[in-house]
Amino acid sequence: MAPLPPYATLLGIRLGAPGVLTMGYAAHLIGSPGRLHGGAVAGLMELAANLAVRDALNDETASLKPVNVTVDYLREGAPEDSHARAVIMRLGRRVANVRVDAWQADESRLIAAARLNILIARG
Repeated sequence: MAPLPPYATLLGIRLGAPGVLTMGYAAHLIGSPGRLHGGAVAGLMELAANLAVRDALNDETASLKPVNVTVDYLREGAPEDSHARAVIMRLGRRVANVRVDAWQADESRLIAAARLNILIARG
């Protein structure tokens, strides 16, 4: 898997199980009392999508730019570790379409789902 960018360190994101990113719980990720901030969840999901596309391209010189991001927040994020897995729906020459699911303790109970269109500019 491609290396994580510095933003991942800020959010406390690490590689988990194969194809899964894990964002460890930390107090600075709280938005409303007792709830994860939606921006932190969206950041986790965007990083998962970017890493999946970068790995599929196998091209470190490619530049990736999200051009459309839709996040559906399905339930509150509790103050605990969160996970995300990206699935590439279509990988074209210039655009990738990616779906990302985010969950906490139970993968069948998503806290958010996202769809991203990522523009690919090759070196």
